[in-house]
Amino acid sequence: MALLLSRLGRFSFRRRRLVAGLWVVVLAAFGVGAATLSTSMTNTVSIPGTESQQALNQLQERFPEAGAGGATARVAIAAPEGSRLEPAVVGEVVRALNAAPKVAGAADPFRTGSVSPDGRVAMVQVKYAVPPFDITDADREALQAAADPGREQGLAVEFGGDAFGMVVETGATEVVGVLVAAVVLIVTFGSLVAAGLPLLTALVGVGVGMAGIMLSTSFLDLNANTPILALMLGLAVGIDYALFIMSRYRSELRGGTPPEEAAGRAVGTAGSAVVFAGLTVMIALAGLTVVGIPILGEMGIAASATVAIAVLVAVTLLPAVLGFAGSKVLGGRIPGLRTVGTGEGVTAGQRWATFVARHRVPVLLVSVAALLVVAIPGMSMRLGLPGDDTASPDSTQRKAYELISSGFGEGMNSPLLVVADTHGGDPRQVGGAIARQLSGLDDVAMVTPPQANAEGNTALLTVIPRSGPSSEETERLVADIRDQRGAIEERTGATLSVTGATAMNIDVSQKMSQALLPYLSLIVGLAFILLMLVFRSVVVPLKATLGFLGSVIASFGAVVAVFQWGWLADVLGVDSVGPIMSMLPILLIGILFGLAMDYQVFLVTRMREEYVHGAEPARAMVTGYKHGARVVTAAALIMTSVFAGFVFADAALIQSIGFALAFGVLVDAFVVRMTIVPAVMSLLGKHAWWLPRWLDRILPNVDIEGEKLRIGRPPEGGQGTDRTLEPV
Repeated sequence: MALLLSRLGRFSFRRRRLVAGLWVVVLAAFGVGAATLSTSMTNTVSIPGTESQQALNQLQERFPEAGAGGATARVAIAAPEGSRLEPAVVGEVVRALNAAPKVAGAADPFRTGSVSPDGRVAMVQVKYAVPPFDITDADREALQAAADPGREQGLAVEFGGDAFGMVVETGATEVVGVLVAAVVLIVTFGSLVAAGLPLLTALVGVGVGMAGIMLSTSFLDLNANTPILALMLGLAVGIDYALFIMSRYRSELRGGTPPEEAAGRAVGTAGSAVVFAGLTVMIALAGLTVVGIPILGEMGIAASATVAIAVLVAVTLLPAVLGFAGSKVLGGRIPGLRTVGTGEGVTAGQRWATFVARHRVPVLLVSVAALLVVAIPGMSMRLGLPGDDTASPDSTQRKAYELISSGFGEGMNSPLLVVADTHGGDPRQVGGAIARQLSGLDDVAMVTPPQANAEGNTALLTVIPRSGPSSEETERLVADIRDQRGAIEERTGATLSVTGATAMNIDVSQKMSQALLPYLSLIVGLAFILLMLVFRSVVVPLKATLGFLGSVIASFGAVVAVFQWGWLADVLGVDSVGPIMSMLPILLIGILFGLAMDYQVFLVTRMREEYVHGAEPARAMVTGYKHGARVVTAAALIMTSVFAGFVFADAALIQSIGFALAFGVLVDAFVVRMTIVPAVMSLLGKHAWWLPRWLDRILPNVDIEGEKLRIGRPPEGGQGTDRTLEPV
């Protein structure tokens, strides 16, 4: 591996114009394709195999007049305090709503009885003829313009429902993360030239990845969160991977290695670590496809592809750019800033590693105890999906939710659709019997009269809970209705199922909870094998995965404390608290595992390199830590700053992912990798590198330490020496 990558690095360095030109062409081609062929993305979530999805499919097949699958908008119309709504004014608004583009129908609330007892609030259910992801901004604006007649009469008119699902967009806050990363790079290298190159190559990689995702929307229905996740990871790993190779290149230059050979050696050694770190991240992300949740599979594949591009950029475009810069990466120094990779003197990292080695048991106990304490809130985690109740307080969705709740109760925002297959019985008679039985359940506010389809074999009822869509009471009600299935079938001969947005959200949360353990087992198992190849050890991969679990549970605890309990919510700009986004835990496990293994590979490969080249285990740990700590610190700060920029996004999912990853990276880098890892390595000594002989014989040698570069022949066309490492 090291020899192959070294040749690739030297080739890219020599043929820099060709390699850089090819990347420019790729970026331009993808950019033009994205600009001309990309289409809109969806905010809907569907989970094949769940009861709610199957019932929705049944409705679309048997009850097309119900409009199942089409977008819906809930329009709340309210008179000023102490006043009542005028039917004529409300009727004018309803007529305007019916004239809006793509609207299939909107009924007058005075005819349907959707007016609050005090006559102040009315709710109009607007049905669209197209699914939510086909509703454009222009369609939403046209629907909102229909409220003008009511607003001119002093009425409040607000809009909610899946037709007004939050559109995820990037903003200025994400740019702040890149700016902070630039500052970290400048401080790390002490040079504007050296700091600018990782940013440049990372932006190229992200540009190609994002353009590719947007281009794929021309033939795939992607979720709107997909490009944001890819952007997060693409920026973070792109900068980090370039940083790691750049620091090694500068170290080789200072040791007297000619620039071309230095690029080859940097890509051969640090580049090998980058490739395996990237593979670990890609395994974790691609593993999301086996969970059986399409939205997670899409996000995982898109982010995995972006990480793959970041790796390719790091091992090809970066050495090409270094060919243009040459030894200038050592110049342009900023006075007063120390630089990384000199290998001179006793560094702070070396002092810390020595301290940890001397006090390894107390340090290990305190670190583990701290992780467990932070993880305590995670024991009360509740999962859910975003809705109008979690929207920003200033948004029309949240205002509509509160108006409807004030007029009818929160349950009006969380209707449950009960679909009954009557198997030949009279749907209205059977539906009436079902309605009477369901009305007696706890937390049921009302059950609407049954509707029958044209074929006369399906009844549709709407159950209005007393509680809101994110409450535990509503979740229990869905379970109670499903528990009545046997008794209802015995009594009426009908089989029923529950669907609707609220039931769908509950099923999604349950499906994701059930997928956590299998997914965790899959990625840990595959990554364990990969790390055994890298480190040729059983103990080091085991320690790495156990440390990762500590980072995950601590991150879960912090997320619950902020997004469910509301701690520091005002400081972080969290508009509303409630259940944790149902897809967050599994996303966090996949992404954080890959990133955690990045630091494991970056830090411990240097220890392995020193050990393989003859250093005693204790000295190998300290020396490897000395050379890797500053780079890992910079990488962690860069990743944290990039992720933290997303904490101030508008979408709750992006906020929570950004916070969870920023916190998780900080904990994993500074508590697990830079504290627990050296403590355990010092405690185990040479046993850390234990590998059964039979396993040693069958595992291929990937040579991530660059041993073949050390003992191999000089590089083609170069003078070269056999030195790979700077003197210890």
